[in-house]
This record gives sequence, C-alpha cells and structure tokens, in this order.
Amino acid sequence: MDGILSDTTLGIDFGTSNSAMAVRQGAGPARLLRVEGEATTVPTALFFNAEDQRTHFGRDAIAHYLAGTEGRLMRSLKSLLGSSLLQDQTAVHHRMVSYQDIISLFLQMLARTARESLGGMPDRVVMGRPVHFVDGDAARDRQAEASLRQAALDAGFAHVSFQPEPIAAALDYEQRIGAEALVLVVDIGGGTSDFTVVRLGPGRAARADRGTDILATTGVHVGGTDFDRRLSLELLMPLLGLHHQGPTGREVPSRVFFDLSTWHLIQWLYAPKAVREAQALRSDYADVRLHDRLMAVLQQRLGHRMADAIERAKIAASLQDAAAAMDLGWIEPGLGAVVAPEGLERHLAGLLDQVVACAQECLGNAGLAAGALQAIYLTGGSSALRPLRQALRQAFPDTPQIEGDLFGGVASGLAVSA
Repeated sequence: MDGILSDTTLGIDFGTSNSAMAVRQGAGPARLLRVEGEATTVPTALFFNAEDQRTHFGRDAIAHYLAGTEGRLMRSLKSLLGSSLLQDQTAVHHRMVSYQDIISLFLQMLARTARESLGGMPDRVVMGRPVHFVDGDAARDRQAEASLRQAALDAGFAHVSFQPEPIAAALDYEQRIGAEALVLVVDIGGGTSDFTVVRLGPGRAARADRGTDILATTGVHVGGTDFDRRLSLELLMPLLGLHHQGPTGREVPSRVFFDLSTWHLIQWLYAPKAVREAQALRSDYADVRLHDRLMAVLQQRLGHRMADAIERAKIAASLQDAAAAMDLGWIEPGLGAVVAPEGLERHLAGLLDQVVACAQECLGNAGLAAGALQAIYLTGGSSALRPLRQALRQAFPDTPQIEGDLFGGVASGLAVSA
C-alpha cells in the first residue's frame, strides 16, 4: 500500500469550471501534476454513463455527452456549496446519492490521480476557496467550507486546510518577481471573482507569517458561468421563447429559460415533472415553433450542449476579437446564433460593473489609491475575457496588467502556501 509522503504539500484548485493540482516537496518549487492525460487542468465535470454504468471525468465526460452517449452530465457542482440543494439526492447508477457525494466522487478521482503520480499521498493538502462561497451570509459561507472539507476527507485526503484563491495566486506570482511590489491580484474563475491587495517580493517570501502583507481581500459571486448564463439568456433562450408574447399579450413564463441557462440546474429540467410543466406552456406561445424547439431541447437533453456552445462562442469571440457563429442545427435545421465582440461588451456590462466595483472596493479597504499599485496580476480562466480586461483598464488606467498561469497558478500557489 502506498504510504504518506512527509514534508510534501498538495495544492488543489477545485474550480467551478476547471480543476488543477500542484505538489511541493520541502522548500522546493511547486510543480503542476498531469490530471487528465498530458493536461495539467481538468474540466470539473462528471458523466454518468447509463449504457455501461461507468463514471467519466473531465474532457472524457464532456466528450461522451456530446457524442450522444445515454447518461447524465454534471458541471459547476462547486456552485452548490452553501446551497440547500447540496444535500438533495439524485439517482446515479441505480442508487441515490447527494450532490456533496458527487463532489466527493470528483475529488476521489483527483486523490487517485495524485497517489498514482507521486507514489503516495502528501501529508498536507491545501485546498483553494473563494473569498466568499456565499455573498453576505457568513453562516452559509462557513457551511460551504465545512461541506467541501468533508467531501475531501470522504475522498481520502487527510489534514485538509484552506487558503483563499487570490492569496494563493499572489504567492505563485511572488516566485517570479525580483523586486518588492504592491499588487492587486484579480482571480476570475467560473463561479466567483476574488481580489487581494498584497505586498510581494523576494525578501518577504521566506516569512512564516504573511498576515501583514495582505492588505485587503474582497470577492463577489460573479464569474465565467454567470457570463455564459447572461449570453445564453440574451442570444439563445429567445430562440426557445424567452420574452415571446403569447396570444393574450403576456410573455411566456421565464423560469425554465433561466434554469436552462444555469449549468448546475440544467439536469433538473430533464425530470419527467419538469418536462410536463414545459409541455403545459404551449398555450402561452403565439408561435408554437418556439415551443417545439424548447421541447426538443428538453426531451433530447440538449441543454448542456447549448451551454457548451455559448461558452465556446464566448471564448472564440474574445480571443479572436471577431464574431463567432453557433450552428444550432442539432436543435432545428438551419438554426443558429452569433456572439459578436460588441455583444460581449453590451450584454456583460452589468456583470463586469459588479466585478470592477469589487476590485475597487478591495483597493479602498486597503486604504490605497489606484496609483499606488505596481501591477494587476490576472489569473483564472475567465480573466482572459477581453471586455473584462478593458473594464479593468478603464478603472485602473495607469497600472500594468500581468497575465499569470490562468489555470494552474492558484494550484501552484496553494502548494507554496503551506
């Protein structure tokens, strides 16, 4: 049996959209572990294959779902932490399990991967956490961390501690700078946007207590999945009837569209009761073709495919600064939509205002003016979004933006933080 690896720290960035792990032995450098094939990141996704009763993870899970394999895809499970839904049970492979158990199942895969890669289990595990799992509710926030800790213990990890993700990102950045700097760390993940104002530098890295170097932290429950949700509501859901006025002049009830645009709620819409409720909406439609599309999505379980399409188009439009087309012919022949750069900026403006306001609040809590910063350090996959960077540039025009390891930096910093 593999033993415990002493003086070794495993950093786990369990993310809403993607996860990563890094290991540090003694005072050496942190290194990322391969977690899916040669990749050092893995989508936080599970697919429960109904055809062979196997469970798939990451890219493999998404590929099976998109290939049409019969089963259930689950993503964005981190969003359930702190929610009353976490202890609800669902049928998986002919047995009832809670969503916390499903999180533990994903963490169990990470534990198995780490053990196989390292030949044993590190004696210390540091997991990342957002500044706030739940905005404005300290009790639910504590419960969210406790639930994640229990899921990690159930998965086989021991001696689990937590570190705020933007602080971990700061410690990763510190390994690569040669002079002292006052930095605003911007960590935009799938579910949250977190900020830290921190003093970094080679002379500070060896200090045992870094508490006085952290001047402020803030966070808001807005991230990449919220951007996707907003784009889905603006560009895809109207194709299924959102904002459509029925025979009486009233709009079609909107709840189904909001749930269909939210990754961790989509699977609920495939239940027979939910499908019947959607079918009953037909009389609310003046144009029943829109209702036919809605029913096709629910009956053929295409909701996750729509969510994947909008996410891919968002990324393409941002990276290429050009319109990205979505072919939705698998819903209805000839159906499609477009995500344009100007649409990204317009549709996401309200959410980006919340993110930038949280960054400015962090600076205010630190008692600093924007001109005091030497750098804005960007990490988290959603920090690559072009309109976000433009919004930060408008708020902090004189501060250079530095891009870190968007998907692995937090994990590396967690391993260093111990």
